Amino acid sequence: MRRDIFQAISDPTRRAIIVLIALQARTPNAIAEHFDTSRQAVSKHLRILTECELIKQEHQGREIYYSLEIDKMKEIDKWLEQFRKIWETKFNQLDNLLSTIKEQKNEQ
Repeated sequence: MRRDIFQAISDPTRRAIIVLIALQARTPNAIAEHFDTSRQAVSKHLRILTECELIKQEHQGREIYYSLEIDKMKEIDKWLEQFRKIWETKFNQLDNLLSTIKEQKNEQ
């Protein structure tokens, strides 16, 4: 089954893993230490994130390190950009409305 990036980030544990490895590559054991689930459950999340190409594996000796795949994160950001524009427009409209109400109160 082919998964997409939005399915991968829908799970809070996988989002937490992404945050955890965003600044520093980590081994599966180092990642698992941060969660109250089994090592096997964390491995499943890592597999899903790897399948979606949100993280990558790098072998260093006998260890495997997982790190963030920034280009895939840019896909998420690009998709969210359309909503950012909508939110900014709504916030600007709200700012204008509040300014108008404040001016009307000051005139009274």
